[in-house]
Amino acid sequence: MKEIIEKAWLNRELLKDQSTIKVIEEVIEGIDKGRIRVAESKGDDWIVNEWVKKAVVMYFPIRQMETIEVGPFEFHDKMALKTNYKELGVRVVPHAIARYGAYVAAGVIMMPSYVNIGAYVDSGTMVDTWATVGSCAQIGRDVHLSGGVGIGGVLEPLQAAPVIVEDGAFIGSRCIVVEGVRVGKEAVLGANVVLTKSTKIIDVTGNEPKEIRGYVPERSVVIPGSYTKKFPAGDYQVPCALIIGLRKASTDLKTSLNDALRTHNVAV
Repeated sequence: MKEIIEKAWLNRELLKDQSTIKVIEEVIEGIDKGRIRVAESKGDDWIVNEWVKKAVVMYFPIRQMETIEVGPFEFHDKMALKTNYKELGVRVVPHAIARYGAYVAAGVIMMPSYVNIGAYVDSGTMVDTWATVGSCAQIGRDVHLSGGVGIGGVLEPLQAAPVIVEDGAFIGSRCIVVEGVRVGKEAVLGANVVLTKSTKIIDVTGNEPKEIRGYVPERSVVIPGSYTKKFPAGDYQVPCALIIGLRKASTDLKTSLNDALRTHNVAV
C-alpha cells in the first residue's frame, strides 16, 4: 500500500485509476479501525508515517460532495460521518461528531465535540464539550480534553509531526495545543495554556529556569505565563508556559494542578 500511495503522490493522474482509489480507501478504512496510524510510538520517540498522511490528503480529491441527512440536520461534505458507536463501545452525546477515517476506541466519551479524519483517540479518553481533535492528532489512553480545548490538526507539510497527547494527560479548559507539540504522559495543563512549536516552555521549579520547546515532559504541571521581549517599539509581554511542579504518583490530575497552584499562590 505504501508503494502505491507514494506513486500516486508523485503522479496525481493515478487518482483516476480504480486500483489506486481502492488502496487509498483501504488505508482510510485501516485508520478508521485503528489498524493503521499516522504516528506511532517507538520507545520514547514517535515516528510519523508520512505515507499515511499522503493517503488522507489524496482521499479528498477522490471523494464527491454529497448531502448527509441526520434527522432534522443536513450536511454537505465529501466525508462520511463515523457510525456504529454502540458496536464500537463509544458514548457519543449529541451533538458530538467524528468523521469516518478517525479512530475512536472503546470506552471513549465524546461530549458535544469534533474529531477529524486521521485522528486517533484511545480508550478511556474524555473529549469534553466543544473540544476539537484536529486531523491526524494522536490522543492516548485515559486523557481528559476539557471544555473548549483545541487540539490542532496537521496534514501538510507531510514531514510535520501531528499533535501528540500521551496517556493520562489532563488538558485544562480552553487550552490550545498545535503545530506538532507533544504532551508527555500524565502531564497537566492548566486552563488557557497555549502551546505552539515556538512557545517557550520554562521549567521554574529549580533555582534557574530551564527552557524547552515543543514538548511538555511527563507529569509536568503547566500554567500560562509571560516574559518580557524587546521590540523596536518597546518592551512587551509575550506568552509562554511555565512548569511549576510535578505530579505525585499518588495524586489525581486535577488535585495535582490545584496543589501546585496553591503552592505558588497563582490562579488559572
